[in-house]
Amino acid sequence: MADTTSLISGVAQRYASSLFELALEGKSEQAVGDELTRLETMITESEDFRRLIESPVFSADEQFKAISAIADKAEFQGLVGNFLRVVARNRRLFAIPGIIRAYRAIAAKHRGEVSAEVVSARKLTAAQEKELAEALKSVTGQDVAANVTVDPSILGGLIVKIGSRQIDTSIRTKLSTLKLALKEVG
Repeated sequence: MADTTSLISGVAQRYASSLFELALEGKSEQAVGDELTRLETMITESEDFRRLIESPVFSADEQFKAISAIADKAEFQGLVGNFLRVVARNRRLFAIPGIIRAYRAIAAKHRGEVSAEVVSARKLTAAQEKELAEALKSVTGQDVAANVTVDPSILGGLIVKIGSRQIDTSIRTKLSTLKLALKEVG
């Protein structure tokens, strides 16, 4: 499994770097980032879309046609639309989630920010996101670009990952720890 993850992250990093360089040339880093966020939302919300990008049973031509139709329907113009078609043609759709994460990290670094992945049990309000950004800035000493995703299965709290550090204050983890402690006692 580690070899597969390493392969995916290597592929994702290369594609994200290329995409960022092209966006930088076109002075459209933010617009590309926004479109990638829309793409990520589409993947998260559609099981069929996830299956298209994850399943190896679709041929390159089928993936290309499907991605082209999706890009047109979602109005992914210019760089992101063309990029998706190249990724599909090269049979690298499986790397799209990693490409999106890597693009965000590269863009944050370019802006002088640290990138953070945050998992919350429910959608954070603007005030909560601002408070989180300030708290993370006080810990890291740098501005933090937080990518917040929602996972109701953590029940409450947050999971924050910055670089190789992870802070898990989720209720699910606390309950698991308590369960293990109780098993050891009994």
